[in-house]
Amino acid sequence: MIKSAIVNLKSEISLPPTQTYNMKFGVVVFPGSNCDRDMHDALKYDLGQEVTMLWHKDKDLSMFNTEDCIILPGGFSYGDYLRCGAIARFSPMMQSVIDFANAGGKVFGVCNGFQILCESHLLPGALLRNGHQQFACKNVFLTNETGKVYKVPIAHGEGRYYADEKTLDQLEANGQVIFYYCDEKGKIKPNANPNAATRNIAGICNANRNVFGMMPHPERATSEILGNTDGREILKNLLMSEILVG
Repeated sequence: MIKSAIVNLKSEISLPPTQTYNMKFGVVVFPGSNCDRDMHDALKYDLGQEVTMLWHKDKDLSMFNTEDCIILPGGFSYGDYLRCGAIARFSPMMQSVIDFANAGGKVFGVCNGFQILCESHLLPGALLRNGHQQFACKNVFLTNETGKVYKVPIAHGEGRYYADEKTLDQLEANGQVIFYYCDEKGKIKPNANPNAATRNIAGICNANRNVFGMMPHPERATSEILGNTDGREILKNLLMSEILVG
């Protein structure tokens, strides 16, 4: 009976065909990571990609080249002690990730991963305590320079992006803001901002466009069985396109 139910369930789920982009993904696992398997499953089962889990105490990234991508997942690395991402920034694997990024390799941080990228100075600015001082866990809407609107979940207590005015002006002038919080119609409004992020910024990239981070979780919006696949397009556009953004 159980086997029959599984067969029936599989027949109802439309899985995407395996796609080949000639790249590999590495997902770093820190003590306290809790979205690493979400990211692994989204990439492997929903997007048909090759994925390797990377332990934080290791250093070897020799199996990857600069056409591949290293991902820092969400969670509470090292218990979020000191500051979110501040301790993870000094892990052995992060030293290799920094070198990888500086050599031109693709690096993507989601939520806690975004915080780690800022602490590592691979991305400018910082993620501060949410403006309402509460943990936020819900679906939000995002938009970018194309005007496309995405619905993606958030889950964070320190997701309020902050940078000085000069840095913010440079980010926007250079097209480095990859996502803004918006309403369902794509309007960037204060009441659509779930954490009081400066200028409604939800995600940014570096000037070289090979390192980027965002607070929302696209890996939680890739499965048809969950009723939302907007995250698939985000991951494809950011990680698998020849030109990352802009």
